[in-house]
Amino acid sequence: MDYFSDATSTIYNIVQPAPGNWSGKGTNVVKVPAYVNPGLLKAETRPINRKQEEEDNGQVFAPGVQGWRYFFPTLFKIELEPNEGKAVVKHLRTDNTSLNGVDGFKDYEMKLELNKTYSIKPSPDSANYKYKYYKKRSDADPSNENPFYGDPMTFTYEGKFQVYYLNLYYEGSGGSGNPTDPPPGGQCTSPAPSGNVIDVPLNDPAVSAVIKADSRGAERFNVLDGIPTSESLYGNVLAKSYLSKNKFVEMSGTCSFEITVNRTYELTWDPGKEVTDENGNKHTEPDPQSASETLTKSYPIERKYSFWVIDNLEVYKINEAALQNYAFEGNGIRLSPSGYSPPSYAASKSSGYTPPSPPNTVEAPSGSKSGGKTKPDVSGENLKSYAEDAVDEVKVKNDSLTFNGSTIMNGAQTERAGQRPGQIPIAAPISNNVLYSPGHVIPTSKTNKADQPSTGTIYYGLMSGNINGGSDRSFPIYGINRITVHTPVVIYPGVSDDRAHNQKTTPAAGRSAIILDRPFTVMMPNNGQHTNYLGYGNRDYLKYIGSKQVRFPFDVYEGTKAAFYPKNTWIEVDKSREQFAFFLPVWVDEGFYTVEFRTIAHNAPSGATEQTNANLNLSHHIAYGTVPVDVIGRVYDFQVTDIADYYWEGVFRTAAGSRTPTGAAYWVGLNEIDGTPRGNISRFTLPIRPGSHPLYKNAVIKTGYHFKFDLKTKGNMFGPLDQIVITPTFDFIDATSGSRQPVDLYYHTGSRSYVRIGSASDQVQRYVILNERLRNVPIEEMTDTALYQYDHDYNFNQVAGIGRSQFVDWFIQKHSQQKTPIGSFSQLRLPEGVRTLIGPKTGIPSGVDSARANAAVQRWYGEYSLPAELYAVPAGTNVAEYGRTHGGLTDRSAIFLKKGYIVVNFNIETVRNGETGKPHLQYIRAPLMNQWTGMEGFARSVIDPYGRRFTLKDGDVAFYHADLSSRDDFRPLVTH
Repeated sequence: MDYFSDATSTIYNIVQPAPGNWSGKGTNVVKVPAYVNPGLLKAETRPINRKQEEEDNGQVFAPGVQGWRYFFPTLFKIELEPNEGKAVVKHLRTDNTSLNGVDGFKDYEMKLELNKTYSIKPSPDSANYKYKYYKKRSDADPSNENPFYGDPMTFTYEGKFQVYYLNLYYEGSGGSGNPTDPPPGGQCTSPAPSGNVIDVPLNDPAVSAVIKADSRGAERFNVLDGIPTSESLYGNVLAKSYLSKNKFVEMSGTCSFEITVNRTYELTWDPGKEVTDENGNKHTEPDPQSASETLTKSYPIERKYSFWVIDNLEVYKINEAALQNYAFEGNGIRLSPSGYSPPSYAASKSSGYTPPSPPNTVEAPSGSKSGGKTKPDVSGENLKSYAEDAVDEVKVKNDSLTFNGSTIMNGAQTERAGQRPGQIPIAAPISNNVLYSPGHVIPTSKTNKADQPSTGTIYYGLMSGNINGGSDRSFPIYGINRITVHTPVVIYPGVSDDRAHNQKTTPAAGRSAIILDRPFTVMMPNNGQHTNYLGYGNRDYLKYIGSKQVRFPFDVYEGTKAAFYPKNTWIEVDKSREQFAFFLPVWVDEGFYTVEFRTIAHNAPSGATEQTNANLNLSHHIAYGTVPVDVIGRVYDFQVTDIADYYWEGVFRTAAGSRTPTGAAYWVGLNEIDGTPRGNISRFTLPIRPGSHPLYKNAVIKTGYHFKFDLKTKGNMFGPLDQIVITPTFDFIDATSGSRQPVDLYYHTGSRSYVRIGSASDQVQRYVILNERLRNVPIEEMTDTALYQYDHDYNFNQVAGIGRSQFVDWFIQKHSQQKTPIGSFSQLRLPEGVRTLIGPKTGIPSGVDSARANAAVQRWYGEYSLPAELYAVPAGTNVAEYGRTHGGLTDRSAIFLKKGYIVVNFNIETVRNGETGKPHLQYIRAPLMNQWTGMEGFARSVIDPYGRRFTLKDGDVAFYHADLSSRDDFRPLVTH
């Protein structure tokens, strides 16, 4: 290219092709296109001053040095390959005279189209002319070429010439010439099959194929067991690199010649002669005779000939292969050869024979013959050897065939017999990269299916240059492995177990505790154990998940309450995440539930079925799991809201004699229900103790005075038989030493003295009036409670004729102002008569029963006091025995503890449906948590204003003076 450019004009560019535009590499024909732009070639005619060029580059020359570059004309011949050509077909006698228009023969031209195959046959023989041979060329008239016998060979026009010249020669009796004359000196029979045939049928492609999981040699899945959708497959086909079929036929014939041989003999003989000597005696003397005689004989001489022709030749290259299986996109793939070189071969119909041209008369070398006494007779001499020597062998040529550089049929000219052809080599198998196609992703539209059959076909294309037949071939591929499509999903779910807030008396084994009005977490891991097939096992299966869902048999919120989900709703979650926060509404019923989970494969069809934990059976597309849970309520927020001791009126009332509360309350500790700071100060925490009163450092409660309290519950504590059970116990703390010990308490009744609290004689009942003046129960609470009872606790007959508003008025004005029994000194039972409903009333999602939501949180009102006349002894003291041995008992007996404080301690439990033997929740003594201390922050040790340290117990509510009574302030009115 550089030379061409330098030697021609400078006003054009030669654009060389990109490497990928070359065609034919690896074959015997290479095409390299080049483009001359703008298509004008103009020679450079001016010389170039080379000396000046070098001096410009710093070169120094001696004076007088000259340097010039001259251009000499160079001819470049550019031939453009035609898109079409033509064939010129002529009919001639063997003397090259035309037969056009004779006996129906007609010369013609025909168009040749690129890449089409043509087979031009001789015109049929006429009555006077018989086809003999043909001559051909592609650049000029072939009249002076050697003949070819047989039909012209089939060819494919590849655009390498513009004109194909074909002369067909006939011999016969009509017209000029002497077509019946034999070849000079004789005549030949036309070639005919000798019976020797080499017939090789089309060989078997020996094709096989596999369809496996990528990557080849390191397959990630065994497709016989299973492969998921979205994973990829490769197809690999092995076969012979080409196919061939051939039939080689030996043609034979005989050329006959009549050869006349002339041979001149010099004959000698001696008949002798009788001679009479001088004595008259007769004797015989030699009489040599000689003569020349020419002997002429004619002999028929035969020369057999044979050569091989290609009767049929078909060579096939690999076009492509196709593999079919359900797992493929479109159920199949096609594999085009890569790095594949078809076989190269060239065949030529060059066969024929050339008879010898012996002289008609052969002059044999002269000979001599002696006849003895008589003239010799040469008529019996055999001169055939001279005739044989005069006739050469017939020259023959086979058709020619070379295959991949090897000569299969030698088309070189030989004498008498063409060389027997060899065999086309058996094709070697292709490498495993030729028909290899990886990366075929199984679409997610494919549902799971087992043992899907595979089929395949390999396609071979008939190569150009075939002789006498053939067409593209295809062969089925048998024995391809089956494929099982099995997209795995797993679900091994979990629900957080909120043990830290589980107040149940008997926690449910095997169930996760979820607490009302609290967040909880569900775990939906993407990993887990599947079947132990290759590529499955215990691993992460996120890749195959279409969606993950959870369904609760109760209402839930999303963790931040941004979304609400009614019960029995399948909730779609982010499949890439494995933990999800939810919030349990307070109105959900307590009890046992089962939470459902499912992971749906991305190829799941409509109506897909499920299998527990993992879809080990491929008929299922969903992994399904459940987690048993226990929905649990709460008991919390115990507070003392009033003390009847007049020293404490200023703490709880805005003015003496006023019912208006200050809002002061004494809470369990400094924290709210879940341990967050409440905002109060330690003075206003339980128990009521020295230092609790804002003004009087030593003020506690005098016996006989009650304290009011309330507490809250969440859950199903709104039934008519639900109640709070409080069991008091009592300790004595010495005012001086601060030591603490359990005590038994005694009091007097009108009929009995020294009645022990908790004994069978302890029959004093306690009552609470809900809507009492100083209890300050909000009207809204009572209204809501009345409405719920009207709608849920009374039947039609009970409230017939009473409207809701009337019922509310009756509840507030009458019912709530009646005494409600709440137990005794030894045990309090707060029933539904001292309960109000305080659940949420706003922000309730649509579809939720607002009344049920309001009933979900309850407040319980109670009060407690110790008898005014109270006598404390160490627990277990036999008071009767002491009196017997000490001359009786008086209020001042030494056995009674006076210098200190009596501590009232509450154990608080909830009871549902009146089942007092099966307490439901524990405020303090739950096996898993302690709400009193663990959450609400009860202080187990305090220091009073005098520096005394008191050790406290969970449940301590109030200190009473052991030696001060309400009767010290007023004359006693009642015993309690």
